[in-house]
Amino acid sequence: MKAIGIILAGGNSKRMKELSQYRAIAAMPVAGGYRAIDFALSSMSNSHISKVAVIAQYNSFSLNEHLSSSKWWDFGRKQGGLYVYTPMITPNNRNWYQGTADSMYQNIRFLYESHEPYVVIASGDGVYKLDYNKVLDYHIAKQADITLVCTDSPAGGDLSRFGVLKTDEDGRVVEFDEKPMATELNLVSCGIYVIRRRLLIEMLEQCAEEERHDFVQDILIRHRNVKQIYAYQMDGYWSNIASVEAYYQTNMDFLKKEVRDYFFHQEPEVHSKVDDNAPAKYNPGAKIRNSLICSGNIINGEIENSMLFKKVYVGNNCVIRNSIILNDIYIGDNTVIENCIVESRSNIEANSVYKGTPDDIKIVVAKKSQYRV
Repeated sequence: MKAIGIILAGGNSKRMKELSQYRAIAAMPVAGGYRAIDFALSSMSNSHISKVAVIAQYNSFSLNEHLSSSKWWDFGRKQGGLYVYTPMITPNNRNWYQGTADSMYQNIRFLYESHEPYVVIASGDGVYKLDYNKVLDYHIAKQADITLVCTDSPAGGDLSRFGVLKTDEDGRVVEFDEKPMATELNLVSCGIYVIRRRLLIEMLEQCAEEERHDFVQDILIRHRNVKQIYAYQMDGYWSNIASVEAYYQTNMDFLKKEVRDYFFHQEPEVHSKVDDNAPAKYNPGAKIRNSLICSGNIINGEIENSMLFKKVYVGNNCVIRNSIILNDIYIGDNTVIENCIVESRSNIEANSVYKGTPDDIKIVVAKKSQYRV
């Protein structure tokens, strides 16, 4: 493909509460066996983008560990590769990344040393599958300066988390509002952009000179009436996980057959780092209804409408409903968990009761370890 890739995976969100206290949002477990960043990386790989930079910053330990080998996404080649960039303190620069534009500017050498004419920029917290070749073809056909990917606003969704926009009949963006409290705009930006590499370099250098740091505010919105900015509307499933409610609902969506079929059984595949765990074991008396149970689990209790990630032990007479149980968790006998997200490496004592509500998902952090992945 005639493009390189950049995945912005450095941010944090207070909307994630305790879930992002020990890890980057891009490293959040999703759908049992994936991390959030796997969806953007897989779309890059499946679109034959062979050179990708991941820009990380906040709590990047587990993200760096997940990306320690590029072979899982087929980036281990002589031409191209997977590069992870974190803030680098030098005698001339003592700043962490000040924003999305600044994070790319501080790694502008990656752009200078590449030769492909285009750049695909994506966020690391989206769950989707997308052929970036189609976006690039649209970008070229429209003779656009920047093309952003959008989708219809979710019914009843919180639009204050997103950039929202309006286009004219030709697809050009005529209005763009970033994280509005209230809006009548009906298209949501997916945080995916296509731009010519030389133009991106020019705009990043201009932002740095003017001490501007944000890609959306200081490039997209500021140049909306100056540059040809077009919107490509994607089909299929898309979700952003950067809040507790969105993270919970995205994982619950994978209990729907049509969503599982789309991601698990339809080409192209979503790739991830593989752990060699034993198959899940269901002991006598275990009852499972409409749930996703991953490898390495031992189940003794009753599981309903829930997702259990890897290496979870569920004790006798436990009841787990409408909940997400993350990795490496021990749940003692006679425990009840409803409408909860249980954080990784928690040790739930026997006879415990944790109950949230559908409108107020409870986050359970029990016996925190020194670090959590």
